Amino acid sequence: MPVVVLRPNESSDSLMKRFRKKVVKSGVLSTLRRKRWFISKSELRRVEKKKAIRRIKRRQFTKLTE
Repeated sequence: MPVVVLRPNESSDSLMKRFRKKVVKSGVLSTLRRKRWFISKSELRRVEKKKAIRRIKRRQFTKLTE
């Protein structure tokens, strides 16, 4: 769990900004979104495979345009 300590003369806005950055960097929200619904292992493999194919196609497309 990310923890942020208030610095001397720090505004609440900058404190919240630092906290949000720590939360994003720690990956708490992405883990929460991923575990919100149950996904079977076969479904997870299928989704990961689709992501990999999309990533490979994107890399090949960027190489062609360069």
